This record gives sequence, structure tokens and C-alpha cells, in this order.
Amino acid sequence: MSFRKEKKFRLTKSDMQFLKKSLLLKGMTELYQKRKVNSNYFDTFEMRMFHDSDEGILPRKKVRIRSYNDQNKFTKELKITSEEGRYKKSSTILSTSSCLNDFKKLLDKSYGVLTPSLFVSYYREYYSFYNLRITFDSSIKYKSLRVKLPLEIRDPECVMEIKTPINVDDDFISKVISMPSSRFSKYCRGIIMTN
Repeated sequence: MSFRKEKKFRLTKSDMQFLKKSLLLKGMTELYQKRKVNSNYFDTFEMRMFHDSDEGILPRKKVRIRSYNDQNKFTKELKITSEEGRYKKSSTILSTSSCLNDFKKLLDKSYGVLTPSLFVSYYREYYSFYNLRITFDSSIKYKSLRVKLPLEIRDPECVMEIKTPINVDDDFISKVISMPSSRFSKYCRGIIMTN
């Protein structure tokens, strides 16, 4: 497991376009093609993962099943935040399922039985700048998976994320991106916006 540091920056759509253009002019390069990300988040009946994340409790975890570009290839991801830092565990799901919504229940050692709680989709662009991995997420949409007739809610904001190894100094990141970082959990935002 390798710990990583994540810095998030909340942006309007026009701010995101301006910042991306500015960084491209300074030498930022594209790593991968833009793709659509679809995730089903899972939680306990009492929404313990949401509450732990919203309150900043350590250690905490988020569990999701993800697919890209509407393909029928699924990955189970555990995002773990501990006192030592953050890390992610991913595993490919070998399944006959043809749809993200076919996954109805998961079992977690710490939290117990998990059921689908929130669907999140967005478009992600991948870049590299001064050995920092930078992503831009836009057109973020949320849909509750705990109500009979869920409404799709659009997030008015976008987010830029910087992911680095844990040993990269915060001062170095601040010199490259001279704006304050902020909290932006799609899971927490989606749960609040859809309820």
C-alpha cells in the first residue's frame, strides 16, 4: 500500500476552463483521454460511512463500484483515510452483471453489510504538471439509490484534484497552484444534495 496526498480545489466551470488553459500554457500535459466515470457508493443502513466522512472521523472508508465510459467492466474500490494518510485498494470484479445497478449488497469487515446509497457520474480529464497528477472533474451528477423515484441532481461546481505521494511538500504544491484548497467529497455532497 502506498499512501498519497490529495488536494482538492472547488471551481466554477469558467474558473476551471481558465485555470486549465493557464496551466496548459505553462507546460501541463495530458496523461489520458477524457472519460466518463460512473460510481455506485455503498453504505450501511444507518449511513455510517457518510457520517464518518462528514465528521472527519479517522480511520474511515468509502466503498464504491466503478465503471468507465459506460462499459460493463467493474472495479471495486476502497478509499481508506487513516492517521498515516490516504490510500486506495482496487480489485476487478469478475461478474456476469451487465449493469452497475446489478450490485445489490457488499460485505465489509469494519462496517458490515453495505447496500447501494448513491450514484455519481462525471467527466474526468487527466494531466501531469511538475510531476503532480492533476485531474479536472466536471458535469458532476448525483442520484440517490435509497429512494423509489430518484431525481438526478447536477452539481453547480467542478473540482480539480492534485494527487501526489505523501512525501511531496505542501509548499511545493502551493507554489505550483497558488490558490487555497478546499474540501470536496462527491459522496458527501451527493448525499446532502439528494436528501
